Amino acid sequence: MRYQGSCHCGGIAFEVEGEVDSGLACNCSICHRKGSLLWFVPRNALTLKTPAENMSTYTFNQHVVKHRFCPTCGIHPFGEGVDPQGNAMAAINLRCLQDFDLDSVPVHTFDGRAV
Repeated sequence: MRYQGSCHCGGIAFEVEGEVDSGLACNCSICHRKGSLLWFVPRNALTLKTPAENMSTYTFNQHVVKHRFCPTCGIHPFGEGVDPQGNAMAAINLRCLQDFDLDSVPVHTFDGRAV
């Protein structure tokens, strides 16, 4: 299935392809504050519909995950990194998908504070 997503103001817009089977709620220092509900997909499943220059990036700790956000409205629609096998991945914030029923998927928790 193909989903449309964006930040609040529309400065960052994207499409993502895949089947959402669950969301991940992480309690690390940044996810806890952002309130993101994450869905992980291969990076090539994510297509930007707006220029990459519209995004700002934040990294912390080991600086391996690029937390993308809109410099205008501050919303975090996705992040980018690699999985343990070295594959490029995107962490989509399910709260930024248009017409997506968050109650339709189970939510799993991840203890990011322990990592």
